[in-house]
Amino acid sequence: MLNFFKSWSKLLYLTSLILFILGMMMMEKEWAILFHFNFIEVKSCKMEMFIILDWISMIFSSAVLFISSMVIIFSEEYMETDIFKNRFTLMILLFVLSMFLLILSPNMMSILLGWDGLGLVSYCLVIYYQNPRSYNAGMLTVLSNRIGDVLILVSIALLSSTGTWDILILNNTNFSLMIMVMIMMAAMTKSAQIPFSAWLPAAMAAPTPVSALVHSSTLVTAGVFLLIRFHNMFLNKTMCSILLISSCLTMLMAGLGATLETDMKKIIALSTLSQLGVMMMALSLNLWILAYFHMITHAMFKALLFLCAGFIIHNTKNNQDIRKMGSLIFPSPMIGTAMLVSSLALMGFPFLAGFYSKDLILEQSIQSYFFMFSMFLTIISFGMTMAYSFRLPFLSLMSKTKYSKSIMIEESPKMKMSIFLLAIMATTTGAMLSWLILPSPPSITLPPLLKLTGVCLVMIGILISASLWTFNPKMTTKKFIEKTFLGSMWFLPLMSTFIFTKFMKKINIIKPSEAGWSEMMGAQGSYNKIMLNSSKISTLQKNQTQMFMLTFIIIMIILFYF
Repeated sequence: MLNFFKSWSKLLYLTSLILFILGMMMMEKEWAILFHFNFIEVKSCKMEMFIILDWISMIFSSAVLFISSMVIIFSEEYMETDIFKNRFTLMILLFVLSMFLLILSPNMMSILLGWDGLGLVSYCLVIYYQNPRSYNAGMLTVLSNRIGDVLILVSIALLSSTGTWDILILNNTNFSLMIMVMIMMAAMTKSAQIPFSAWLPAAMAAPTPVSALVHSSTLVTAGVFLLIRFHNMFLNKTMCSILLISSCLTMLMAGLGATLETDMKKIIALSTLSQLGVMMMALSLNLWILAYFHMITHAMFKALLFLCAGFIIHNTKNNQDIRKMGSLIFPSPMIGTAMLVSSLALMGFPFLAGFYSKDLILEQSIQSYFFMFSMFLTIISFGMTMAYSFRLPFLSLMSKTKYSKSIMIEESPKMKMSIFLLAIMATTTGAMLSWLILPSPPSITLPPLLKLTGVCLVMIGILISASLWTFNPKMTTKKFIEKTFLGSMWFLPLMSTFIFTKFMKKINIIKPSEAGWSEMMGAQGSYNKIMLNSSKISTLQKNQTQMFMLTFIIIMIILFYF
């Protein structure tokens, strides 16, 4: 068992180093390698497979493999009491393989394979603990992602009219706008933008190492990466406006929810939702390089934050309520420091990983074509990010002790090693990638007040967070309603599940359709027709001699008369 974990983590780690070196070489030489396999041609439609190797795919693949190797090392201790450790590791490897198919493909069919693989394996991982809460969360996750899968399938059908599934010729087709809208909607479902945001906090039913992988570099970033590949589509102003409004509302909703939330994993999940909104906002402003930059830096410090949360949950008898934590920095100073580093990087504290990407996105968005209302929502959302990023480590690490004195907190060497390596990356990735991806600093001219917006938001967020440290759960009815609306993601989980099913039952569509035409035209009717035809064919095949004689006689009569 020990060798199984170690061998895979070492292999992924070494592969990530190789891919990072290759990515830097390709960036310097401006190389891009395209492998093309032609499987079969059906009339005018070529069924082809493409693999593209450029600096975008190489550096992101390196980040995915590095985080996966750290998650596997961490899981060795975290899943120690689990019976099926090998199965858990193999599912993580399938998850990484599906993400690889998505990253390395400029072909819609192979993108669909990786896209569907992510959805299927994520469902298996969300229901890993096999309890009713996990099943409900898994169904919400997989059904929400199926919307995006169907839209990808329809876009493949439209692309088939051009004779190929290659996305490189997309702008030359008659259905370009329709295909782009479907791809944008599919990316919004996978990256949980409004109105498809309910599934992301529900996916927290998965084990914490899985959450570290899902919310940093694989499932939720698949939609962002797909739009980075399709960045030419954002020349359409209508699509940019729709994505801009959706991303700004997602940032605001996630920021308000995380500021009032008390579950540690849900706070981090909502922070992921907020950062996905930042990436989508950058894409809507056609800043795809900055969105790619922020996607990689966010992956590093978010994986670190989840692993630190997993360490705290593992050592406090599976407690996730931050109101029952406190003073955890004293028994485990290294883990506490790493969690502070990840929270400060999430805030955009100067010279950490998040600062280099978030500050650039904020300044470029203020400088670019921007609705005033969207700009206001963006600044408020960035302030909310500072609030919950400071509130989380303060209540869990520095406040007065609230857990039992009998709990012994032990720092496992494997957990410490994975968290230490991720802490180094969360500190240095921003500066390193800013030198590589942005060799010449962009010239951003702003007034002094707007130039200091990022630093001012950090200070305002800390002040807002200080007012919420003494948050009293026993509130009046009005405050309870406000917290219920703001803290429950604007009732999106309720609308995605309970209200939708109740509405369908009210209008009485499901039962008549299942017992009516869909019964005859669907799977059951098709099965009955196939069985009837197969029985007729088998009856004919049993009497082969008589059949041949009858056929011969009929042919002779026809020839005699004609």
